[in-house]
Amino acid sequence: MTAPSSPAAPAGPCPTCGAPASGRFCSACGASLSPRGCRHCGATLSPQAHFCHRCGEPVEAAPPAARPAEADRRAWFVAAALCAILIGAIVWRVVRDQPAPAVPQMANPGAGGASSDVPSGPAPDISQMSPRERFDRLFNRIMEAAQRGDSAQVLRFTPMALGAYTQLDTVDADARYHAAVLRLQTGDLAGARALADTILQENPGHLLGYVVLGNAADLAGDRAAAARARSEFDQHYAAESAAGRPEYRDHAPGIEEFKQGARKQGG
Repeated sequence: MTAPSSPAAPAGPCPTCGAPASGRFCSACGASLSPRGCRHCGATLSPQAHFCHRCGEPVEAAPPAARPAEADRRAWFVAAALCAILIGAIVWRVVRDQPAPAVPQMANPGAGGASSDVPSGPAPDISQMSPRERFDRLFNRIMEAAQRGDSAQVLRFTPMALGAYTQLDTVDADARYHAAVLRLQTGDLAGARALADTILQENPGHLLGYVVLGNAADLAGDRAAAARARSEFDQHYAAESAAGRPEYRDHAPGIEEFKQGARKQGG
């Protein structure tokens, strides 16, 4: 036997929001439209009553029908808070695990802490130059710094000049000699000797090849290799001088200095 259902309230305005309502609950605000009973004495209460007219006890502040809606709202608030915490944790882990951007190294390798010096004089505008012009301009700048004893500038611009060397369309003995001198300046003796060997392979007896080999041997403390380079230089000096190579004219002081050392050693 089923329990009798509560009688439906007559149609009329909702006592809570004033909207037209009928049935057991207001379709606008969800408030109960059925008569309520006092929890203390059992007297029937009107929907809008706040106190029992028989015993004077206060009635429930919120209608029973309103409780589920409030519970739903609280549940949504808790779920939203948990979602925010979860998303924040995911973002934090992504940021934490993401490697730091690599900041690009603008100082040339080998400059070390001394590279903070400002280059003397205005830097040449090499953007409008040909690859060979860029290489020669950088080489001259490095040689000027070397003559001043400015090792920081030598180490700063040498990698730039060697990079320009690799971009040359054509490479002759003069360019290889310049690149070999740059490698000598930075202590890359093996690289300098390789360039000297290439000069001599393509141009047998070329004086600049022996100049590089002799200086590399001096820096390495290899007296036998230095003596051999100066001896071969002296053997080819007359014939090569008569060849009138343009690079001999451009590097006449260096060739003359090396020749004096070869003659002293030979004497």
